[in-house]
Amino acid sequence: MTALTTRQRLLAIGLILSVTLVAFEVTAILTALPTITDELDGDSLYGVSLAIYTLANMVSLVAAGELADRRGPALPFVIAVATLVVGLVVAGLAPSMSWVVAGRLLQGIGTGAFNPISYSLVRRAFPADRQPMMYTFLSAGWVLPSLIAPLIAGWITETFGWRWTFLSIIPVAVAVAAIAARPMADFAPLAAERGRSRLPLAVAAATGVGLFVTGLRFGSLGAVIPAVVVGLALAVPALHRLLPPGYRIAAHGFAAILVARTMATICFGATDSFIPLAADRVHGASPTVQGFVIIGGALTWTLGQWVSARSPHRPPAAVVSTGFVVLGLGAALSSTVLLEWWPLWGTFLAWCIGGLGMGLLFNPTTVTAMAYAAEGDEGRTSSQIALADSIGWSLTGGLGGAAVAVADRGSVSIEGALAATFAISTVAAVMGVIVSRRIRTAPPALVPAPSP
Repeated sequence: MTALTTRQRLLAIGLILSVTLVAFEVTAILTALPTITDELDGDSLYGVSLAIYTLANMVSLVAAGELADRRGPALPFVIAVATLVVGLVVAGLAPSMSWVVAGRLLQGIGTGAFNPISYSLVRRAFPADRQPMMYTFLSAGWVLPSLIAPLIAGWITETFGWRWTFLSIIPVAVAVAAIAARPMADFAPLAAERGRSRLPLAVAAATGVGLFVTGLRFGSLGAVIPAVVVGLALAVPALHRLLPPGYRIAAHGFAAILVARTMATICFGATDSFIPLAADRVHGASPTVQGFVIIGGALTWTLGQWVSARSPHRPPAAVVSTGFVVLGLGAALSSTVLLEWWPLWGTFLAWCIGGLGMGLLFNPTTVTAMAYAAEGDEGRTSSQIALADSIGWSLTGGLGGAAVAVADRGSVSIEGALAATFAISTVAAVMGVIVSRRIRTAPPALVPAPSP
């Protein structure tokens, strides 16, 4: 295996710290969110706060991918961290749930830039034989936050109040920016100014998806139908132009890989995002326990990635299919959290299975998809991967949130609403197994030689 230079090692540290920051922010806020909605009477906006974050990701990842190709990675990274800090301040000082949602919007804009920047730098800065393990190291950045963020966030929420869950992340973000931005500055732009920016398309797509999922929360058909129709009219054409040809039919190759990623994030998110809410509403668990229940899934996700990275010669389609089977099994078993008599440690173990499946399929899809990137176009390709993820997360938060909003109006029980989210997870896993059979590796002509 090719030895890394000192600069490559410094860059690797910076990228891993950046992922750790995002992981800590996501895990900590997810732990505190049930308490936030309790205190601000914001159950109807629980799903919106999840969806708005990923919709903002959808816009910023496209912008960051373009800017990284045209201006180098350092500039979009610094802008992203600054936006994240502003979002943390807004949410931390929020007088109502609507302001929390506004803060989550800004946080999503900030963190959405991290993935395309990281993926493109792995592609540009590291030799080909090191890239699969680098993607694994990036995922390993979730391990420590997954262990400590729920405990820290739960303790802060119970001791000082949920606002400090947001505000305490600010100095961490500033420190990470100071460490990571410098090695990124060594990388000059690869792509010249060319064509029209895809940012307006990303805004249209995010707006359309947002209207669609928000419209589902309305209480009357007269409001639901126009929002859904207009949302689809905006989102579908924009996504068609942002994503590769064949995405809608999961065509063989790159398109199928991205569809698989969307199904994976729907399956994982429809379970992981709502287990803490079920632990709160069904079991009356404390914020610390709510976060602890989902720790196992993040840890075994990383374990699954290590396993897949150690077996680089297995056909990616087979590995991804196996991952979906394991992920779907874990999601199905985790739905037992809706039973009041079921022990939460049982849900913890069940979701460990789901996380393992997600880890098994995540690394092969990333590596295989990035092999399709032409030289100088790494930012665009990585943003398409992240966009496929964001579609899944957005639909998860929107559809699950709509179900919770219906329960908040008293139309169904909270258990029934959450059962719908777990059903969505199961359907996505089945579709993922089917789509995984269409995954193909990139033709050799598209795979560039390792960087010197």
